[in-house]
Amino acid sequence: MIATRRRFTSRVGNLLLVASIAKALSAPGGSRNLDGANGSISLSQDLVLRVLRCNSLHVSNKLDFFRWCSLRPGFRHSAATYSQIFRALCRCGRHHEEIAALLNSMKRDGAQLDSATFKLLLHSFIRSGKYDSALEILDLVESNFRDDIARSRLSNVVYNSVVIALVRKNQLSTALSIFLKLLDSNSSVDDSKDGDFIEDPISCNTLLVGLKKADMRAEFVHIFDKLRERKNPYPLDRWGYNICIHAFGLWGNLGISLILFKEMKERGDAFDPDICTYNSLIQVLCMLGKVKDALIVWEELKNSSGLEPDYFTYRILIHGCSKSYMVNDAMKIFGEMKFNGLRADTVVYNSLMNGLMKAGKLTDACNLFERMVEEDGVRASCWTYNILIDGLFKNGRDVAAYTLFSDLKKKSNNFVDGISYSIVVLNLCRKGMLEKAMELVNEMEGRGFTVDLVTITSLLIAIYREGHWDCMERLMKHIRDSNLVPIVLRWKASMEAMLEARQSNEKDFTPMFPYKGNFTDVLGTGDSVETEAYAGDNETDPWSSSPYMDFLASQTSLDTLQPHLFTLSKGKRVDGKNQDSFDMDMVNTFLSIFLAKGKLSLACKLFEIFTNAGSKDPTSYTYNSMMSSFVKKGYLNEAWGVFHEMGDKVCPADIATYNVIIQGLGKMGRSDLASAVLDRLMKKGGGYLDIVMYNTLINVLGKGGRIEEANMVFGQMKRVGINPDVVTYNTLIEVHSRAGRLEEAYKFLKLMLDAGCVPNSVTDTILESLDKEIENVRYRKASLKNPP
Repeated sequence: MIATRRRFTSRVGNLLLVASIAKALSAPGGSRNLDGANGSISLSQDLVLRVLRCNSLHVSNKLDFFRWCSLRPGFRHSAATYSQIFRALCRCGRHHEEIAALLNSMKRDGAQLDSATFKLLLHSFIRSGKYDSALEILDLVESNFRDDIARSRLSNVVYNSVVIALVRKNQLSTALSIFLKLLDSNSSVDDSKDGDFIEDPISCNTLLVGLKKADMRAEFVHIFDKLRERKNPYPLDRWGYNICIHAFGLWGNLGISLILFKEMKERGDAFDPDICTYNSLIQVLCMLGKVKDALIVWEELKNSSGLEPDYFTYRILIHGCSKSYMVNDAMKIFGEMKFNGLRADTVVYNSLMNGLMKAGKLTDACNLFERMVEEDGVRASCWTYNILIDGLFKNGRDVAAYTLFSDLKKKSNNFVDGISYSIVVLNLCRKGMLEKAMELVNEMEGRGFTVDLVTITSLLIAIYREGHWDCMERLMKHIRDSNLVPIVLRWKASMEAMLEARQSNEKDFTPMFPYKGNFTDVLGTGDSVETEAYAGDNETDPWSSSPYMDFLASQTSLDTLQPHLFTLSKGKRVDGKNQDSFDMDMVNTFLSIFLAKGKLSLACKLFEIFTNAGSKDPTSYTYNSMMSSFVKKGYLNEAWGVFHEMGDKVCPADIATYNVIIQGLGKMGRSDLASAVLDRLMKKGGGYLDIVMYNTLINVLGKGGRIEEANMVFGQMKRVGINPDVVTYNTLIEVHSRAGRLEEAYKFLKLMLDAGCVPNSVTDTILESLDKEIENVRYRKASLKNPP
């Protein structure tokens, strides 16, 4: 009883002493008020902690008291008191400049820094946005508390958390430097400790995701290589493997993605591929044009992997098939998705409608839209209507497209956006209706939509083509982005000045696109896997859950990896994402202008100026434009040089590139090589054919006298689900009439009319020629029957 009373009395006394000290610290003079009571205050670690934990004290008073205690003879702060003052400083979010001095004082007092306090300090600086200060504190702790870090493994506990926090704050460079420092600091320890420097791979995965989203490819590859250099298995879990598979695949390096898939299977159950792994690989295969391979992998996923496709699997495949003109396959997958009870959303319907529009199946696309809205109750987005408007324009239904656009404008801003206006403006410019396009730009600006670089580019090309210079000033008045106006004007003035400047004689005699060999060498390009070889492969494990994926992975190794040289994405004249891409966007714009006007020398000079000036790397559109112009002028070897430089710049060839190649071979009269290029593209490149390539190939084969092959290409075109357009029928009618196969020419005319394909002026010209040829045939027959 007496002991309990004494403890109670002591506790009350301590509380009164803490209250007295807090009152003295809060009064004017602060810690100086305690000097008079120096003799009566017996400092202890417990008392100091109580005062520092006092909620009524301001943080500045606590810091003042902490320093006052440090000056008392024979008193040293403990790790607990340092931790408490750090918490107080971090909680208020200020006085960060005091922390470095306190850490130095902590070292002198011999107090040990624990991981929780270290983590608290770094996170406080990160939350405050003081990233440089966080790095300074990090360096200070590593230099002053190296032994503490070694004993308590602060790096494992703290660094991972800090890296995650920095990535989430979008401070990737800082996070990267810390992570690399962590890797380097552990590279010198012995192998027994080397494998466990990161107990939790979340920080590594988070950093890799951040680098992938920021498209920091070099940094991503550097981290990946550093991890693989380690003697023990690098800290990638299943999530980490999936991140790397997806990243390398999207950057065109399918080989590494396949090798990582193989490694996952070899490392055991904890790393077995899951549905995310398969989705990533299927998406990569689709993006690189290997849609047929993706469909085989999908079948393996369903039948032998023990996994079930999810919504994302179906969405990826539908998008890939639609984009590669395999609309029949896309509709089949869509039907299976619905049968399995997975609800299709707006994204899936948009992909399907876009694919149907691209394939010329306008009626099917409109019926799908009605089903989407009325039967399935899926709400159409602004992007849905943009697909419909663009598809109607591209399928020759200009009046319907403009009517739909006008009706949507009257309803609400929710149904149209800046892209809707941009689509209509582009098509008006193509029709030469510049005044109407300018009115739309005025309306676009009035409704609050940004007149973006894509719209500006369409108008600039029309202005240059039509010569309506008065429209330039009107255009600039409607550009809402104040930063874009001076950039456009300054860029235009700079470009014109550079084009007027003379080049050195040395450059005048140097080929811009040096070439080796000639166009026929195109058969030696590419390095892809032959799908047919799979059937005869005897090394595949018959018990494997993914034999085809194993086969693909076995065809490549890390020693012979190269980025894939074909992409499903087409080159764009204008990217318009940000000002970083502005130079190359405008180069492509003016290239379009010069090349459209036949000014090839100006286009070449502009290309040379901006590539030599170190501007943003040319895009596939840039190279395709140059190749196409060289081919049209008959400069086939120069076009071949462009193709080689395109490959050297690691700029993937797309379907437009192969269209240009086939046109060039057709111009050379080498329809045999054109067929061989097509065969290589389909079998080895993993490519696909769009309607332009089909039309190009039919034209090349027909004019090369290979009529039967042209007919076979037409049949293949219909089998894959692409509806022939007016260009297809015009080409077939023309080549058959020229070959004297008049009945077949009329057959294609009847097919054209039965399909609802409206003839144009070119059709009329061809039919006039056909009628003359028929008259000549009749005259010759009559002459044979009735000789003079």
